Amino acid sequence: MTMPFARPIGLFDSGVGGVSIWRQIRALMPHEHTLYLADSRNAPYGQKSREEILALSLKNTEYLLERGAKIIVLACNTATTNAVKELRARYAVPFIGIEPAIKPAALQSKTCKVGVLATAGTINSALFAQTASNFRNIRFIEQIGHGLVPLIEAGQMESPAMEALLQEYLQPMIAADIDHLVLGCTHYPFLSAQIRRILPPHIDIIDSGAAVARQTRAVLQQHGLLADATQEGQALFYTNADETVLRTLVGGDGSVMRADF
Repeated sequence: MTMPFARPIGLFDSGVGGVSIWRQIRALMPHEHTLYLADSRNAPYGQKSREEILALSLKNTEYLLERGAKIIVLACNTATTNAVKELRARYAVPFIGIEPAIKPAALQSKTCKVGVLATAGTINSALFAQTASNFRNIRFIEQIGHGLVPLIEAGQMESPAMEALLQEYLQPMIAADIDHLVLGCTHYPFLSAQIRRILPPHIDIIDSGAAVARQTRAVLQQHGLLADATQEGQALFYTNADETVLRTLVGGDGSVMRADF
């Protein structure tokens, strides 16, 4: 019989973006087995209705649970803001959600102006509005990243089309005097190098990856589910689309397989 702590940490995202979260979890807990699900065929989630996002999140959760996941990380801001409450009510396993890191940005801001680059599904969610309302002294300059996720899913991170979109989205934030930029989608950390080249050096870029990894470890410890530190963690990645971009991002750190889900 497989002991609970030997089971994998499950993660899912609308595509390859959540690999940015996986990397942080892997770095913090290299002894844990991980199972990553990339629902690239249905990317991006940010343009879908709440009902569609919930249905896809349920499907992804079932897939991971069938393969023994002991905890599930919603490595997708849009899935978190639209589905995590229902998932927690329906299933017994712990769920780790991801929210844009607007709290640390707001607390650290000197200009009281914070840029938020995220999907429509995240920016328009009740959870985002509720969190932002806690910082009435901060002006959040919100920008929906139309077109960014499809380009990332196509492996075009350094393309002229990506450069043009980032310039269009970031220049108004720079003009508004932001001093922090929150990346509110797990795909966007893969654009950090391009974004850094556009932003003035005094603007800090913030994402929630490291905080999510720490929270995952804390919840595993709370439930007695941490793997033995002597175990060598194995990483499996499933995608329902072409594996090329996922293989490139994962490199030699795991096995990538095509799956129909």
